[in-house]
Amino acid sequence: MTVNIGVIGTGAIGRDHMRRITQTLAGGAIVAVSDVNRGAAEASLAALDLDGEVFATGAELVASPKVDAVLVTSWGGAHEPDVLSAVKAGKPVFCEKPLATTAQGCRNIVEAEIAGGRRLVQVGFMRRYDAGYRMLKTMIDAGTIGAPLMVHGAHRNPTVGANYTTDMAIHDTLIHEIDVLRWLLDDDYRSVQVVFPRRTPNAREGLRDPQVVMIETVKGVRIDVEIFVNCVYGYDIQCEIVGETGIARLPEPMSIQTRSGARLSNEILVDWKDRFIDSYDVELKDFLAAAARGTASGPTAWDGFAAAVAADACVKAQGSGAIEPVAMPERPAFYAFGA
Repeated sequence: MTVNIGVIGTGAIGRDHMRRITQTLAGGAIVAVSDVNRGAAEASLAALDLDGEVFATGAELVASPKVDAVLVTSWGGAHEPDVLSAVKAGKPVFCEKPLATTAQGCRNIVEAEIAGGRRLVQVGFMRRYDAGYRMLKTMIDAGTIGAPLMVHGAHRNPTVGANYTTDMAIHDTLIHEIDVLRWLLDDDYRSVQVVFPRRTPNAREGLRDPQVVMIETVKGVRIDVEIFVNCVYGYDIQCEIVGETGIARLPEPMSIQTRSGARLSNEILVDWKDRFIDSYDVELKDFLAAAARGTASGPTAWDGFAAAVAADACVKAQGSGAIEPVAMPERPAFYAFGA
């Protein structure tokens, strides 16, 4: 079965997903697009030689009988209404993070999905589909290193744009660790604290960088994640799980080791899209397979809500410097933990 896909938001990530569905994956076809910039929507179809329909709004696209399932890849502030439209129309919807820009917005989607009685939402937390993180998950679940006690992580970018702000280090950067560590540990968060080390001179004025986020989980695991978005040297994701009987580390991306000029070296990636390119393929393959059955797989709307609640607490901790509680309500029976 071919799933007819409508794409809302034809910026960089939207176009990349359109290319992926058209040229790399089987089971899906792009039949409709929508963007606040109609010219961008038309150009996205032309670039792939597609004969899709251009809709003025996301709501009109969702309502079209041509569309079986929806990809929401617009800017974060526009996600909530379009995801809600898809859920209420009974159509599977893949939404890039964030699911919504507020925890309440995410909760609105959760409540709509529960009311409909069927899983329809997949959130674009692609790290759950990364081969390295999946190996970590398998090892933790098997008890190979005993119960996790501590986690050390790092999320480093060579540089960021002029519009990047201190709180974006949480909502745009750390949000991936917030989700994937919760999934790895099969645990929720109890409290968070943010501290700021000596500031790098490579950060533009007004941006506090680096920062370290410390998290305590409900089961008592202690997590520290370094966020350093002007590290200069490359794009570098690190994760180390310290267990009762051993340590497991996220493997480095595959690269060619060279011996040249009296040096032994490995290349370091500089673009996040290169680091997780395979996981984007796998997550959308998962979505297409579930959408063909009229449902959704992968990270749930509840996972999107949980990430938003934790992120809001982290932003509060940035300002207060104090240990801030993460006020997570009880998970509804509708959602199994993780995905």
